[in-house]
Parts: sequence; C-alpha cells; structure tokens
Amino acid sequence: LSASNLINILRQVSMFGIVVIGVTMVMIGGGMDLSVGGQMAVVGMVVGFLLVKLNLPIPVTALVGILTGIAFGTVNGIVAIKLKIMPIIVTLSTMLILQGVAYLITGGYPITGMPKPFLMLGQGYIGPIPIPVIIFVLFILFGWIVMNKTYLGRMIYALGGNKEAARLAGINVDKLTVMVYAFAGFAASIAALIMVARTNASQPGAGSSYPFDCMTAACLGGISIAGGEGKISGAVIGVIIIGVLDNGLVLMGVNSNFQSVVKGIILLLAVAIDCYEAKNKKKA
Repeated sequence: LSASNLINILRQVSMFGIVVIGVTMVMIGGGMDLSVGGQMAVVGMVVGFLLVKLNLPIPVTALVGILTGIAFGTVNGIVAIKLKIMPIIVTLSTMLILQGVAYLITGGYPITGMPKPFLMLGQGYIGPIPIPVIIFVLFILFGWIVMNKTYLGRMIYALGGNKEAARLAGINVDKLTVMVYAFAGFAASIAALIMVARTNASQPGAGSSYPFDCMTAACLGGISIAGGEGKISGAVIGVIIIGVLDNGLVLMGVNSNFQSVVKGIILLLAVAIDCYEAKNKKKA
C-alpha cells in the first residue's frame, strides 16, 4: 500500500477502465459488446501500420484509428438492429472476425518502433500523474455527466429498462442503440492508442481478455446484465477492484492461468447475484 503502487494500479487499469465506461453505457442500454478486444487489436495494428510502415503524421494516424473504432461500433449496432440478432451474438461474431483481421494485417507479426512523440500518450506524465490516468478520469467525468445529468442518459436507461416503452415514449431506439455502440467503439479506439503508445508495439493479440474482463468489472460495479440499471461510479469501482486483484495476485507471484480462474469465478458470482436480485424485484 504505497503511493507509487497506487499510481501504478491506476495506470494499469486506465486503458481497461476507458473501455469499461463504453461497455457500461452499452449494458445500461440493454446491449452487450464482446467485440471491444478485437476492435482494440485491429485499431492498434492499423495505427502501427500507418505510423511505422507508411510514416503518416501522428494526428492523421490517431484520427484514422479513432474513426475505425467508431465505425466498428456503429456496424455492431446496425447489424443488431437490421438483422434483429441478439447483441451478444452479433458482437461475439465480430470479435472473432476482428481477431482474425488483426492477425491478417501483418501476418501475425507485431509492429514496433513507434515515433517517440507518440509514445508520450502512453508513457508520459503531466506533473506526477500519468497521461493515461488523466484520460481515464476524463472518460469517467464524461460518462457520469451524460448518464446522470442529461436527457441522453435518461433515454439510455429507458432503452435498457423497456425498449418498447421507450419507443412508445418517442425515443428513436434504433438511433440510440447505434450511438451507444459507436461510443463503445470510440472508447476501445482510445484505449488501443494508449496501449500501442505504452508498449511501443502493435500486437495482434492485444485486448484478447478485455471482453469478459469488462463484463466482470461492470457486473461487480452493479451494472445489470439485463440493462436499465447501474451507475458509472459503480463501474469505476468494479474496474478498481479488478485492478487491485490483478496487482495483488502478481505481487503474490500467483500463476497467470490461476488469475483467469479467479476472474471467471468472480464473473459467475457477480452475474448470479444480479440474477438473484432481479428475481427478488419481480416477486416484490
């Protein structure tokens, strides 16, 4: 329990936490996004290819990466709406597609040697605070304001609570659904930029554990798997719990495979508690 280790934990969870904010909005809106890890991998590979292979300017590369992530999220929303397929199936499919695409871009090889100014995004500090932590805090503030202080937030809660009732109330549920998935894609793209800058490499397998880790953190923070319930602050608490758990297990020298077992058990318990509470509310 030291200041340096606490800062280290926050820096470690910052990328993860940014994605969780996006996934939380999707879950509150009654959806699910398992493709965020694949989105991060593809965006990271695209960014690495543009920076290292094509030597494009950093701002142009970052913009292309962000637009790519938003496009992936938008496609998820549109496919779920137009084909009337459950979001979890749509995003599971796109997760597999994107993971394959990430390996196809460079034949499975990582891209290294990013420009030094770009590395500041993942490795730099403003005063004593790492830049990724500052970006994470900005996402928290944005998510909290939107979900608690705006009509858009109320509409997202309504969408997750009862889609048909939201439609009858005059909410454009299709447009809103696409918006929340697009935001999740935006969050994944920002996390991808930070990850590439922090590791100085674009890895095709980056973010592979994020889909279920994000779900675990959100459920731990009280976000209902059925939608319409939960708070951004709760999701942040879930992120910190996962971060402290990871950090503690590493410091204890616990095998990385066992860490996955622990996370799986936590996800199962969190979903079980959510389902139990939902049943009790129906009875009441």
